[in-house]
Amino acid sequence: MNEKDTIKTEIYQETAVLVGLITPAQNEDKAREYLDELAFLAETAGAVPEKMFFQRLDYPNPKTFVGPGKLQEIKTYVEENNIGIVIFDDELSPKQIRNIENELVDKDPNATDLVKILDRTNLILDIFARRAQTANAKTQVELAQYQYLLPRLTGMWTHLERQRGGGIGRYGPGETQLETDRRIILNKISLLKQELKTIDKQMATQRKNRGKMVRVSLVGYTNVGKSTLMNLLSKSDVFAENKLFATLDTTVRKVIVDNLPFLLSDTVGFIRKLPTNLIESFKSTLDEVREADLLLHVVDISHPNFEEQLEVVNQTLKDIDKTEKPVILVFNKIDAFTYTPKDEDDLSPVRKENISLDELKKTWMSKLHDNCIFISAKNKTNVNELKEMLYNKVKSIHIERYPYNDFLFEKYDNEEFEE
Repeated sequence: MNEKDTIKTEIYQETAVLVGLITPAQNEDKAREYLDELAFLAETAGAVPEKMFFQRLDYPNPKTFVGPGKLQEIKTYVEENNIGIVIFDDELSPKQIRNIENELVDKDPNATDLVKILDRTNLILDIFARRAQTANAKTQVELAQYQYLLPRLTGMWTHLERQRGGGIGRYGPGETQLETDRRIILNKISLLKQELKTIDKQMATQRKNRGKMVRVSLVGYTNVGKSTLMNLLSKSDVFAENKLFATLDTTVRKVIVDNLPFLLSDTVGFIRKLPTNLIESFKSTLDEVREADLLLHVVDISHPNFEEQLEVVNQTLKDIDKTEKPVILVFNKIDAFTYTPKDEDDLSPVRKENISLDELKKTWMSKLHDNCIFISAKNKTNVNELKEMLYNKVKSIHIERYPYNDFLFEKYDNEEFEE
């Protein structure tokens, strides 16, 4: 086999098609944007997205997500192009997965190139599993994976029995094995929850040991530049990459601005439809957000739908912490912001892509005053202004908490905290 054939084989093993819906609640532009994001997720996981399939429906088909005709169209394309993975942009029920597999997966018991059926949740879990580095993150991801797997066991066993062919062992040993696996997974979930409780206690102790310093937490949609900003502010080398969920493990650094120390944490990025199991299992990681005194909400201003991403993060924050906290909105990536000016003769309504950054600043953002700043972490534009803003906010919080404390004027080593 020559080098060219080897490359083809590798691509064949990782090719994927993506499936999304256009509904009354999700127009075509939104559906395409969401599948673009799903494609980015697939690439982050190591797949090569080859084609997108859309269907207009009032709501997802409860049996197969898409209609029978569209499913047949997907099947034909998958078979003709040797596609290995079909990824759906919503979480599929066990029934939907089973029915889709019945249609798309090769029924030949000797087949070795079976098509994998994934949904958005499964794909995100896979990325988290690949990204997890510490024992803490690995435990949290493993718990979320088992919780996702448990209700889908029956469908998995049906799929395996079909591959064996015939009905031998289908109801007896197969059912016994299913129940055995269910008990094993339930026991594993229980053990992982206990392990995470221990981790939670350890982290709570670590947080108490940090003393009186004000805590600032970076939050935001995934891939908006939080880790890059963390490196700039703390002069550290937190891993930053142009991929989704580059950061899973919370990193805490002591930052000193004009002799004023505070703790800065970088947390996992949020995303729309972030699996509930992940939010729950990452409780100890998200406690950094809960216990923060100030949030730096980083937003990718260059993204065409940054306002929706901002709202996704705000809603997730409400779900994990009901407490109102002071927030600085940091609009990052102004170096990548682009717009198309309208012609004077164009009488059509002004669209978002026709608004300049200066015009954008005069909209609702103008009401944020000193709780909003526009920067480029990549080019270090306005980073010093952000540091000054941080200094004033942190100093105000500290003086309010410790009005007679000379803590601000002590000398500190630039310690690091890894979690």
